[in-house]
Formats: sequence, C-alpha cells, structure tokens
Amino acid sequence: MRDPNLRRILERLQDGSISIEEAAALLEHWPYLDLGTAKLDVQRRARKGLPEVVFCGSKEPEQVGEIFAALAGAGQPALGTRASERHYEAVRKRLPDASYDPVGRLVTWRPAGAPEQAPDGPPIAIVSAGSSDEPVVREAAGTLEAFGFPVRIVRDAGVAGLQRILSHVDELEEALVVIVVAGMDGALPSVVAGLVSTPVIAVPTSVGYGAAFGGLSALLAMLNACAGGVMVVNIDNGFGAAYAAAHIARKFLANIESRGR
Repeated sequence: MRDPNLRRILERLQDGSISIEEAAALLEHWPYLDLGTAKLDVQRRARKGLPEVVFCGSKEPEQVGEIFAALAGAGQPALGTRASERHYEAVRKRLPDASYDPVGRLVTWRPAGAPEQAPDGPPIAIVSAGSSDEPVVREAAGTLEAFGFPVRIVRDAGVAGLQRILSHVDELEEALVVIVVAGMDGALPSVVAGLVSTPVIAVPTSVGYGAAFGGLSALLAMLNACAGGVMVVNIDNGFGAAYAAAHIARKFLANIESRGR
C-alpha cells in the first residue's frame, strides 16, 4: 500500500521536523476516524489509490461539514457528491477554500500543497449525447479532476446526428478510457465502442420521455449493447463511472511508469 500522507508523516519524523508525540497524534485515528455518526476510512487511498468520498445526499449539512473538517484535519482531500448549497455552506464555514459545482453537485477541498494532477498521461474522455445530460457529465468530470486526472469533454454528440461523434474519433482513440453519458434510447455507448479500441464506460441518464422510465430504457439498451467492451454503471451515476475510469487509468499509468524504470 502507498499512502502519500503516511509517507510524509514518516519522512517528517525521520528528518526531525516533528516529534514522536506529534507523529503519534497524527496517526491517532488510524485506520479510521470515528465521529460517532460516521466512520471515515482514512486508509482508503492507501488500499485503493483513491481517497474517501462523502455521499452528501440525505445527510444533514452540519454532518457533512463535520466530516469534511475531520478529513481535512487528517490531511486528507475531501470530495462530496450530490451536495446542495446548504451542504456547501456548512463545509465553507469550516473550510473557506472549499469549492462547489452546483450543476455537478460536488463539493471539493484539497490540502495546501497537494498535487493537483496525476502523472502526465493521456486524458480520460467524457462524451455526452445531449446537453440535458450535463449534470451527470459534470459529476463525472469533477470527480476525475478531484482525483487529479486530466479530462477531455465532448458534448452534445448523440446518435441523432452521427457526424458529431465521427469528428472526435481520433481524440477518443487517444484517451485512456471513454465515459459515455446518454439518456433517451441509450444508443451512443454502443456506437462509440464500435468506433474506438478504448474501454467504454456507459452511464444511462434519466433524461427522456415517459417510455424512458426514468433511465431504465437507456440502462437496458446499454446492457444489451451489440459492440464489445461496454461496461455499464447505474442510472445518473457519473461518480461511479469516474471512479471506475480512475482505477483503470491508475493501473495503466503505473505499468507505464514501472516499465520506464
């Protein structure tokens, strides 16, 4: 396991910049922080390479603020999904430099001096079928950016006008992973997967008329995609697609780095 926070603590202990007592205080809540109403997994990044994420929906704003403050106190970056303005205001009271995307409904905070981007490499691409899918696109993009991955977005390229996606085939081929976000008939992921050799993660959205059944129609279409290599996440789950894409990208970049040594 590799945890840059743990490594920094040990390095600071070794070079004498902190005492044994100070190091012990920093490690006091290892491997998780128990807040009573929540147990925060501060070792998740060590095990999985990606930090703890807070699902804000249905949580009280003050609870979200407390969780963010606890993560910050442990030197952890913090990302909150499905966050409202009230959640953001509760976080900002404790962490004034937190940021908020009201469309993607994401609250983010990063420790001062933490790297903003992963090692250089190809981007992760996100394709949307229509501009109505933008909230899910923003959730996926914001999640990847919080994790430090470069993102390239192709908007409004659905199957109603195939020339729109055809003009982006080359850049999608260069991407590490392509996340395709679509509602209505849910056909776009199958089209993209048939055009490029890049892994495709499909996100059905709840966009559509009555027979779309709140995204169920698109979900079933994507699960039955005729093109090989299409992976499907839950309806409107931009976060889940981004998390999976980040894992694929991390493994790829790690293999490239190890071969270069």
